[in-house]
Amino acid sequence: MADITDQKTPFLQKQCQEFPLSRTGRKNALACGLLLQASLYGFGVAYTITSGISMRTIQESNCYHREGPEAMCEFGETYYILLFGGVQIVLSQIPNFHNIQWLSVVAAIMSFTYAFIGLALSVVKVIAVGYAKGSIGGISTPNVGDKLWLISQALGDVTFSYPFSLILFEIQDTLGAPPSETQTMKKASAMSITITTFFYLFCGGFGYAAFGDDTPGNLMTAFVSYEPYWLVDLANACIVLHLVGGYQIYSQPLFASVEKWLAENLPHSRFVNNNYMLNVPPFGTFRLNPLRLCFRTAYVMSTTAVAMVFPYFNQVLGVLGGINFWPLTIYFPVEMYLKQANIRSWTPKWVMLRTFTIIFLIVTMFALIGSIQGLISAKLS
Repeated sequence: MADITDQKTPFLQKQCQEFPLSRTGRKNALACGLLLQASLYGFGVAYTITSGISMRTIQESNCYHREGPEAMCEFGETYYILLFGGVQIVLSQIPNFHNIQWLSVVAAIMSFTYAFIGLALSVVKVIAVGYAKGSIGGISTPNVGDKLWLISQALGDVTFSYPFSLILFEIQDTLGAPPSETQTMKKASAMSITITTFFYLFCGGFGYAAFGDDTPGNLMTAFVSYEPYWLVDLANACIVLHLVGGYQIYSQPLFASVEKWLAENLPHSRFVNNNYMLNVPPFGTFRLNPLRLCFRTAYVMSTTAVAMVFPYFNQVLGVLGGINFWPLTIYFPVEMYLKQANIRSWTPKWVMLRTFTIIFLIVTMFALIGSIQGLISAKLS
């Protein structure tokens, strides 16, 4: 994957301007860029929470292995969230990634590893028990209202799980030709959607069959007291390694956008534009920029603080999905297509696309409201 941060125009702004969205108006292009950057920030928060939970699970798994399955091995994730944030502060000082193809490969390997482990452990548990837990109706609730809240939160998690807009913009900025970008995008999108859906459905389905109503949002936390403990540790370690790099992949474009904007608007500021050489034996000499040091440190600290205040995996993912899914995955792409294809108003295709947009707006609002209710309930409980 080529460099996505060292560009003449900030990455996210450039994408919103180069796509047909710019034809729908400057306000739409600006809103697109702001939502994309907010989405990247949300991924930073989600990755921090998930990493903290996975590191905590490793500690609990080792505790159960030493003390036995009946031991009291419950720990908090605050310490691990802080640890993850500290690592990201250091990594964030890297000026940019000139070539992150190796990081994408490592992330893919880690993803397949923990997904296969989670699926395999779930299948083994179902076989060992001899029957599938749960029911076709999902988690049992005392009334219809509680069931609707759970459905809306589940929809929020689904919307977070399919961030097509981020994949689209990332691939579009790094494509080479030939073959044509259209052919590459169709093939990449089809493969990614197919593989992602396979793991989501099978891990979710077998996870629910293994644990029923007690299935956690993060499946790997369900095996915390199971053997072999080292396999559970391996899966959670893969999650952490994946998210350490993933945090930077999504944060670096945002860093580049903000820092370039400040450099263009404050050309005479030494705080923004000056670089200082710092000698750190035995590691060598580093180029230190005051703006990069302060802004990136503050950014990581803010994502860490939000993760510590709301360390609720499912609920946070649902809120983030509810906020970003409809505008970035439904509304803006539809507007782009209508402009690019010159679809006239009130034609059958125009009516179909507008209806599609409205339906998904209602679904997304339902998911967002339910996820916010779940977040508030988790915080107050």
